[in-house]
Amino acid sequence: MTDRGSRHDRLSYHGTPGPLNSLRHWPDAKHPLRIMLNYVVIVLCRISPSLTLKSWLLRRLGVSVGEGVSWGLESTPDVFWPELIAVEDHAIIGYDATLLCHEFLQDEYRLGEVVVGERAMIGAGAVVLPGVKIGNGAQVAANSLVTEDVPPGETVAGVPAEPLSSRDESE
Repeated sequence: MTDRGSRHDRLSYHGTPGPLNSLRHWPDAKHPLRIMLNYVVIVLCRISPSLTLKSWLLRRLGVSVGEGVSWGLESTPDVFWPELIAVEDHAIIGYDATLLCHEFLQDEYRLGEVVVGERAMIGAGAVVLPGVKIGNGAQVAANSLVTEDVPPGETVAGVPAEPLSSRDESE
């Protein structure tokens, strides 16, 4: 999954003018009515127990949702740029997990696609940053912060998330 360099190489960078931080410029980045619609739909998805309804609604927002994808309760796709998310067949997005496609910083904001591979699993409460690719069959442990790509079949955990095999060897 790292054949295209680091996640930072896949991000687009957008400078913001003046002394205010980039979050103050969000209406210039995305139309406020679109954000309101996205927010309402995502709140409905977060509380709905129906996996079919969640996938259907998220597809309407532009999320690429494969067959048999399971979205846990309270899971949150990016509200600003949901169209930058691709979740492949039979992946699981756990309870209260967050998939972010943007980062608002002081002088700029950054955008990047998030790809969750086939049969991958994102654990409860995990956060995936923009530009990250989770490989096929990979697993992200609960409450982890994913700052880099996760290779296919790998299991990562922690803040920042690191391969479990590396942790075991260092202990």
